[in-house]
Amino acid sequence: MPIYAYKGINRSGQDIKDTINCESELVAKQRIKSMGIMLVSIKEKKAKSSGSSLFTSKKVNVNELALMTRQLATLVKARIQIVDALQALNDQVESDTLKVVLSTVRTQVNEGSSLAKALAEHPQIFDTVYCNMVEAGEASGTLDVVLVRLAEFTEAQVKLKNKIVGAMTYPIIITLAGFAMIMLIFIMVIPQIAKMFKSAKKELPALTKATIAISEFLQNYWWVVILGVIATAYLFKSYISSTNGQRKWHAFLLKLPVVGSLVKMINVSRFCSTLGTLLSSGVPILASMNIVKNLVPNVWMKDAIEESRVSVSEGLSMAGPLQKSGYFPTMVTYMVALGEKTGELEPMLAIISDNYEDQVESKLSGLTAIIEPVMMIGMGGAVGLIIFAVVIPLMELNKLN
Repeated sequence: MPIYAYKGINRSGQDIKDTINCESELVAKQRIKSMGIMLVSIKEKKAKSSGSSLFTSKKVNVNELALMTRQLATLVKARIQIVDALQALNDQVESDTLKVVLSTVRTQVNEGSSLAKALAEHPQIFDTVYCNMVEAGEASGTLDVVLVRLAEFTEAQVKLKNKIVGAMTYPIIITLAGFAMIMLIFIMVIPQIAKMFKSAKKELPALTKATIAISEFLQNYWWVVILGVIATAYLFKSYISSTNGQRKWHAFLLKLPVVGSLVKMINVSRFCSTLGTLLSSGVPILASMNIVKNLVPNVWMKDAIEESRVSVSEGLSMAGPLQKSGYFPTMVTYMVALGEKTGELEPMLAIISDNYEDQVESKLSGLTAIIEPVMMIGMGGAVGLIIFAVVIPLMELNKLN
């Protein structure tokens, strides 16, 4: 059912701006009039299929998408027609973006399109994994089961992302606070002490001279520092976005002592959870591996998955190229090989995924425990160096006095 956005004036003279679901614009106008509202303007909201919705740069919350998916699964399991189920969802969801998209999807399905094809028109909300799983569910007649798995998969991905963000939030805050404190010392404290040194007309140590020079530079050319930070960030982002730069950066990350193993764990977890979900939903293995390859962030591990996909297409083992790459742990490749031999690949992938999610959480906790004291020592050392550069000359001045 189309959604109409309208503006009007009620009996109290207040401006009204709202949306209404109706079969047509004429019905919408009649219903608005019956509510005692003088209509000023009305327009149907439609979702664009080019990757952005009509009124939004707003994105649909992933948790809301997971809830919507669960509700759709329940309705489909109750043998309610897809068109009616989509209408029911449209009346329940709170996101305006999702309302408009579901309305458009319902119209397309009502006109004969498959649900997967209609969802694929909105990649900003329904990604490749989502659409392929829905397509497999429609083809196999297990759409309700697939939708439940989709909701669980989406929630698991959000949970992993939140763990990573949560683990890095505190160190980032500490870094910013420490940086701000050091800048405050250079801009407000050092200039006052520098005046004392200049009035004393005494030769200062090299460290003190350097500290005062940095302070003067920051006072006079603070904008250069800001521009430098912005330019460096932009150049770095441009470099790692290029093909060559991205490969070098990802290779560097994999070689880092603690970070490297964490990157591998995150990529392995995503590979196993996504592939296992797709395969258990009935998506063919070659199509599943092609989707998974594009979802794994690290390009070197992505290359290994592509070699594994080629190997499977030639009738060979999936585990061989993964093991040969050196990026997938031996236990992972062993369990994948065992799953291929026994025909129990999906359960094996689920076991690996669960295991690595726990390891990622443990590793993140360990990494945070390491980063915090290192950062504290680093900031303490920087502040101590500044104080040392200032205190020694002050002590000498006091002796002279």
